[in-house]
Amino acid sequence: MKSNKIASIALLLWVATIAVFAWFFIRGNTTAGTDGRTAVVLQPAERDLILAEMRGLLSSTQGILEGANQGDVKRIIQSSRAAGMAAAADVNPVLMAKLPLEFKSLGMSVHHDMDEIAKAAEGGTPAAEILKMTANTLTKCVACHSAWQLKAGN
Repeated sequence: MKSNKIASIALLLWVATIAVFAWFFIRGNTTAGTDGRTAVVLQPAERDLILAEMRGLLSSTQGILEGANQGDVKRIIQSSRAAGMAAAADVNPVLMAKLPLEFKSLGMSVHHDMDEIAKAAEGGTPAAEILKMTANTLTKCVACHSAWQLKAGN
């Protein structure tokens, strides 16, 4: 009887731990922002890392646009690959847990889109279609920046 009670308590604690982790994984570490957006609260170094990644995405987008404008397929491929899924492979799991699910989903889909742009360029897709793909990806960037702000916390 006593071992059943201990097992039940252990199971209940396990379920509660999983539920709290799932809630935190979905919600992230957020608070109300100062301008109507939701603020994601990160350590200063984590915030700097995310902002550096965003600057990298912006730089890659510029490279894609310049490559398409100049007819430089190699530049399109190089720029888009630099921001593909490989660029997101080494993200710290603790940092990922702090990011809300929608934020993570948008970010990962942008990295995936960059790989798709590289594949399209490698396959000889015309520049007009590459530009359309890039514009669709930028829509995700705008949606993310419209919904979220990054706040340095303690």
